Amino acid sequence: MNNDEFAMDDLDDEKTIAFIRERLPQHLKEKFSDDEFYYFLDTIYDYYEKSGILDSNNDEVDIDLNEIAKFIAKEAKKNNIGNFDPEELYFVVEGELAYNGILD
Repeated sequence: MNNDEFAMDDLDDEKTIAFIRERLPQHLKEKFSDDEFYYFLDTIYDYYEKSGILDSNNDEVDIDLNEIAKFIAKEAKKNNIGNFDPEELYFVVEGELAYNGILD
């Protein structure tokens, strides 16, 4: 990746985070830092890669938002990022999928 590609990825992540924050329930809008959001996005993408979702040729891929939220919480705890409630992370996952047009 060159510098322009990194800059475009960062800009897209910023837009994704702004979109997710807008969709979060009021009590969660200011709960997570930008750094935590970047971590969540990276971990969501890691989940997609490890689960094989990205490799599927099937248009009807079953994505379990609760499973992804639990994965993020487990990884964050393992990597000493923090202890997060999967029920709260569910809204982050939902927002990321909505931003990418996978959910309404």
